[in-house]
Amino acid sequence: MTRLYELPLLALGSIALANQEAFESKCTQFANEIDIPNVKVNFAEFVPGGKNLSLVDNPPSCDASYQSVSVDLCRVAMAVSTSESSEITLEAWFPREYTGRFLSTGNGGLSGCIQYYDLAYTAQLGFATVGANNGHNGTSGEPFYHHPEVIKDFAYRSIHTGVVVGKELTKKFYDEGFKKSYYLGCSTGGRQGWKSVQKYPNDFDGVVAGSPAINFINLLSWSAHFYPITGPPSSDTYLSPAKWKVVHEEVLRQCDTIDGAKDGIIEDPTLCRPILQTLTCPTHTSNKTTCLSSAQVQTAQQILSPLYGVNGTLLYPQMQPGSEVLAAPIMYNGQPFSYSDDWYRYVVYNDPSWSGTTWTIQDAAVALAQNPYNIQTWDGDLSSFRSTGGKVLHYHGMQDQLISSEDSKLYYAHVSDTMKLPPPDLDEFYRFFTISGMGHCGPGDGAYGIGQGVGTYDGTDPEDNVLMAMVKWVEEGIPPETVRGAKFVDGPGSAVEYKRKHCRYPRRNVYKGPGNWTDENAWQCII
Repeated sequence: MTRLYELPLLALGSIALANQEAFESKCTQFANEIDIPNVKVNFAEFVPGGKNLSLVDNPPSCDASYQSVSVDLCRVAMAVSTSESSEITLEAWFPREYTGRFLSTGNGGLSGCIQYYDLAYTAQLGFATVGANNGHNGTSGEPFYHHPEVIKDFAYRSIHTGVVVGKELTKKFYDEGFKKSYYLGCSTGGRQGWKSVQKYPNDFDGVVAGSPAINFINLLSWSAHFYPITGPPSSDTYLSPAKWKVVHEEVLRQCDTIDGAKDGIIEDPTLCRPILQTLTCPTHTSNKTTCLSSAQVQTAQQILSPLYGVNGTLLYPQMQPGSEVLAAPIMYNGQPFSYSDDWYRYVVYNDPSWSGTTWTIQDAAVALAQNPYNIQTWDGDLSSFRSTGGKVLHYHGMQDQLISSEDSKLYYAHVSDTMKLPPPDLDEFYRFFTISGMGHCGPGDGAYGIGQGVGTYDGTDPEDNVLMAMVKWVEEGIPPETVRGAKFVDGPGSAVEYKRKHCRYPRRNVYKGPGNWTDENAWQCII
């Protein structure tokens, strides 16, 4: 016999099933309803929550053969022409539990990889979400070779085209359309977010741009300049990862407590100016595992120095101290940096035989003079975006091993100087947060979990989640004062060891007590 208190639950279950069936039917029929110029629909399919979605067509170099999907959604895959000789692959994911918000995701590196993990993450949060392949397939820059239209897609057109098409599809799929539009991206995705702010100020109401690859051309030259400093592993100037760990420990010894706490984290690397001659091996020592040769000391000093151009102007600021262990196997591994190599081969010189082993500062000048489609993404006048009422939340990890956080600070100053606005006025629409202990877009030694993706998720509270903080700012007019990060015991998804409130720039975090340094309330943001 059915109990009376079970009836509402049974009724709700029936309604939910009916809604799911209606949603699934709507999804499968949606492909026939799309009639947008230059858009070819490849398929529309219903994806039930809890499925590991097979990505059979994803390029192997994108290294994602499947994606876990946690909510019911409609997946629409398309090819969108961007010129007579170029196109983007675009996907739109429409969740059944929809919040009325549209969102675009970004990309990474030079890659033409749809970031399915960001599509899944944001759809899970109720956003109608789009993601594109940036105008080419795979992680190589070879598709740029003698193909300026592909470079144009990469520079800005892929994201904007996806937004235009995605918004139109969202209005067609949901009766209510969308009320606000958002962007979430990091690294190249951070640059794409900033390019949208600068070039298409009406595309988004709120932009979350992390660790952005702005100052793009000079960033690639900066990445290229490490090999001439270190040389190959056989060079006297090369440091092994073990030697870089020695450097890192000395940097921490000299700089860790500048913020008041010995916690293995440098809150503000700008204040850290390590004297690395302290690591020089004594003349008669036989144990050289914990010291460096003079040549190696000079290498470490040059690595932690800014890059200047042929005429002495600053091209790119220094790598921030504290990132040595994370950066060593990628940036200082005795090989030319692959993204820089590809850019010079296939864009700057159109010569597949060019090698980063020959790079000099003169090459940086050649590359910067080109700046195709203003891919530098360094415009300092954000007046148009400000006038739309748009908001941008910019964050950068202070332990970033691929893009120096000092570049984000340099851009913040550039915007302030260009617009002649002090920080309190910039705060009205542009807030920049420095995230100590965060590596490149994610894991590091500190409280890096700020909800910028599934790998850093610690709930939907706006204080713990940068995307939901942006939603609160846009829709309620309440801006974030701090961004709270989580330090996980054993990586993303594990228990939280401690939390820390990260400061809005130009403030910096200092430990004041009286609690332990793991107590978030024992820290204060000061200028």
